[in-house]
Amino acid sequence: MKKGNLINIKLIEGVALFLIIISSVLSGCLSENDDDANVTLNIVSYDALGISKDLLDQFTNDTGINIEITRAGDAGGVLSMAIQTKNTGLFDVSVGIDNSYLGTALVADIFEPLDTNREIFSERALSSYNGNLAIPFDLGSVCINYDSNYVDGENITVPTSLWNFTESQWKGKIAIENPRTSSPGRAFFISTIDYFDNDKDEETNYINWWNNMKDNNVIITDSWTTAYETHYSGGYGQWGEGFIGDAHAVVSYCHSPGVEAYYGGNWTTSVALDLEGASFSQIEYISMLKGTEKKSSVNIFVDWLVSYEINSQMSTINWMYPSIIGGNLTETSGYRWHSVVPIDCEIKISDIDENIAYWLDEWDITMA
Repeated sequence: MKKGNLINIKLIEGVALFLIIISSVLSGCLSENDDDANVTLNIVSYDALGISKDLLDQFTNDTGINIEITRAGDAGGVLSMAIQTKNTGLFDVSVGIDNSYLGTALVADIFEPLDTNREIFSERALSSYNGNLAIPFDLGSVCINYDSNYVDGENITVPTSLWNFTESQWKGKIAIENPRTSSPGRAFFISTIDYFDNDKDEETNYINWWNNMKDNNVIITDSWTTAYETHYSGGYGQWGEGFIGDAHAVVSYCHSPGVEAYYGGNWTTSVALDLEGASFSQIEYISMLKGTEKKSSVNIFVDWLVSYEINSQMSTINWMYPSIIGGNLTETSGYRWHSVVPIDCEIKISDIDENIAYWLDEWDITMA
């Protein structure tokens, strides 16, 4: 063997040994910090979460943190999954538990504190909860939407009270989601409790209204998708398969007509009904789940989701209002113009958690 080749071999062996030592040192460091390319955050969220694969891939490319999302139906499904898997490490993050469920989540003690700077959020985003266990990433008011082709086209008076929907012109013409199976349905249901507790008629309450709605053939669906896409005559469902269109009003978001306009070239027949106290300010949260060993990576993901770059686009990323200060709906194609910002009902998450089981049982009996 030539001397030169022997020197080259020894150099290669030396370099290899050096690389092994460096690799060992680095792997030891990385094992203490979970923010490396081998980390995968397992997220439980609702079916309709709109954060695209492209955005998530961008996050992974920028941070080396991979994202896996498990869909669990609606916000109630997310909460149930998080409680059932508490401290197992199966999921690191929950996305989409809203303020109608948050009180239950806090009592269940399923969250770890986050490091997020809460000074970046709007007053509305922090109105239900201002702690570090649940960080608001978007929000929107849940209210009744109506089809102006029916109201204006058939000379039906725009409702000025929820009681108007118990009248004959609305018989069988409003679709509302079941509060047990739908988060918008639950949000609206809670708003009816507060609405009738604070109206002028002290002799009636939410049970009287729901009973009258049952007698008026209200359409109750298990999901927002069925209510909006199958039954509502003023939404985009009218261009899809399975459309019935027998409901000229539906429970959705007060900015849903804005979304319709956004896709309809600044045109829509859908209108959000602006009744004080008849809407619920739904705030959606992201939280770190107990049992995770990836706290640093979770904080990085949360900070990314509420960063200006991402959160300011929430009206088209997840079709909701941004949660950060200065965040708003896009002005494009009448999105913001057709979106109502109502005066929502005021009810504390502690009151919801304390009473929701009783309220829902009462609703079951009434609607049976």
